[in-house]
Amino acid sequence: MNKAIKLTIHGKVQGVGYRRWFEQQALALELKGYVKNLDSGEVEAVIVGTENQLHAIIQRSYTGPSRAEISKIIQSEFEQAADFVTFQMLR
Repeated sequence: MNKAIKLTIHGKVQGVGYRRWFEQQALALELKGYVKNLDSGEVEAVIVGTENQLHAIIQRSYTGPSRAEISKIIQSEFEQAADFVTFQMLR
């Protein structure tokens, strides 16, 4: 059964290719949802997948692309309001 979670990624994550990198990781894991920049400087990702898929993307999220510096990731349950068809990067 699929589960939905929201990640808020803190650190140097904007202007370093983090969203594009995250999108590639999510697509490789066949996740659904989105990733976007927040005005506050963090990156938000809503991801839908199996327990194993979610665990894998969370572990990868701490690495990020080479220029990123992740200080912390806040994880929260997400009420799946809509059925996501694919994974996409939002502006």
